Amino acid sequence: MDPVRIVTLGGGSGQFALLSGLRDLPGVAITAVVSMVDSGGSTGRLRDEFGILPPGDILKCIVALSPHREVARTLLLKRFVEDRRLRGHNAGNMLLTMLSRYAGSFAAGVQALAEILDVRGRILPVTVDPATLVAELTDGSRIFGEKAIDVPRGMQREKIREVFLVPHHGDAVSVYPPVIDAAWWADYILLGPGDLYTSLLAALIVPGVAEAIRRCRGRVLYVLNLMTKFGETDRFRGRDFVERLEAAIGRPVDGVIVNRRRPPEAILRAYRRQKASFVDVDPDDEFWRDRRVYAGDLLDTAGGIVRHDAAKLAALIGVIITADRREDSGPRRVRGPERRSRCASARRPSRRTAK
Repeated sequence: MDPVRIVTLGGGSGQFALLSGLRDLPGVAITAVVSMVDSGGSTGRLRDEFGILPPGDILKCIVALSPHREVARTLLLKRFVEDRRLRGHNAGNMLLTMLSRYAGSFAAGVQALAEILDVRGRILPVTVDPATLVAELTDGSRIFGEKAIDVPRGMQREKIREVFLVPHHGDAVSVYPPVIDAAWWADYILLGPGDLYTSLLAALIVPGVAEAIRRCRGRVLYVLNLMTKFGETDRFRGRDFVERLEAAIGRPVDGVIVNRRRPPEAILRAYRRQKASFVDVDPDDEFWRDRRVYAGDLLDTAGGIVRHDAAKLAALIGVIITADRREDSGPRRVRGPERRSRCASARRPSRRTAK
C-alpha cells in the first residue's frame, strides 16, 4: 500500500512530541510545516543579528525526525558557555544559521541539516518571509513579538482579540509554495498540539495556509491542548480551542484528538499558581455531537510537567488510520457533498513538486 501522507502544522515542544512519535509509525510519510515567528532566546538573538528566519522550532523538528534523535538532541541543543559571543546560543541554531547563509537560503540550510541527520520526512517553514507576530488585545493595545505574547508581564492581561503578521520587508507575507502542495496531497493534516496563538494561529494566518487546508483532499484533525496558558487561553474549555481554530481555517475539523486522563492534583496545583488549568471536554455538551472525538490516555507528567506522551499520541493516530482503512472510506476518498464541493474547486498542484 502507498504510505499514508501526514502533514503536521505547529511549532515548539508540542510539535516535537508529535513528530517524535509519528517518526516510528510504519507506513507513513511525514511533512512538518513549522511556524516561523519564534523570537526568544538564541533564536531571537540570531534573528536580530543576522536577519535570518528563526531556527529554533525548525531545529526541534529536525531532531524529532532523526533516527539519531538522542545523540542529536544532546549535541545540537547543547548551549555554549565559554565564548562571550556564543554564550547562550545552542550548537544546532548556529549550525543551521551557517548552513543557511552558505547555501543561500534558509530552506536549503534546513534540507542540508536534515540530510546530515538522516531525517525521515520533510520539514518546511510555513513562510520564508521574515515577520513579527503582533497580538491585539480586547482593550485595543498591541503586543509585538512572539516572546512578549508568550510570556505576559504582571498577573493580569486583557484577552487576545486577534493576531496578525507584520512583514520585515515588502508589503506582505506569503506561504512557502511547497506547503500548498503538501497540504493538497496529505491524507491527514494534524494541527497542534501547541500554543494556540503563538504556534498554530501564527502559521494559519500566513496567507494561503488556511485556504490550502480548506481545499485539502484528506482529513483535518486537531490535537487538543492539555492545559490553558495565562495571557493566551485563560479559562478556555475544550470547545473554545476548537471554535477558535475552526474560525481561523474557515471550516470544521474532521476530528479532535483528546486526552482523557487528568493529571495528579499536586501537579494541577502547581499549574494553578501559574494561572493555567486543565482543558476539560464535557461529553454532555451538544457541541461535541457534531464532531468526531478520539479520546485516550495521552498524558506524560514526568518531572511535574504536563505534556503529550509521544508514543501514546502516535499510537492513537495509528489506530485512527487503521480504522479509516478498515471502513474503506479512507482519507483519499471525498466524503459527502460538502467536502466534494470544496475539493472540486481546488486547483490540483503538480505531483512532481509535491514530492
